[in-house]
Amino acid sequence: MYKIGQLAQLAGISNDTLRYYEKHQLIQPSLRSPSNYRLYGSDALQRIQFILRAKQVGFSLADIKELLALEVEKDQHSCEEVKTLVAHKLDTVQQKIDELLSIQAALNKLHDACCGGPESASNCSLLQALEN
Repeated sequence: MYKIGQLAQLAGISNDTLRYYEKHQLIQPSLRSPSNYRLYGSDALQRIQFILRAKQVGFSLADIKELLALEVEKDQHSCEEVKTLVAHKLDTVQQKIDELLSIQAALNKLHDACCGGPESASNCSLLQALEN
């Protein structure tokens, strides 16, 4: 059994992050010590590692909570449900990529239109384009 600080250190996260996960019901202590310390088992470390890996690939905490619910009751859910969550995340990522590409194209256009010279910015094409 691990106290909160020990578990946080093993997982490579702060105590506050662990408390945040607990507050959002992503993780729960296994029990309390006689002096009322939170105590966590090795399953909590595995769960935190699951959370961290899911965050690395872009899942939000709400998504992770849903994934954890599926993971806990694997026998009652299908691969199709998990794949649907991943497909939804892929769609969201693609939308963000499309938005960023659009922003990049607009910025490139602005950048290319500017002479970038030492003259006064009072006639700067970038500022004029943003004003209009």
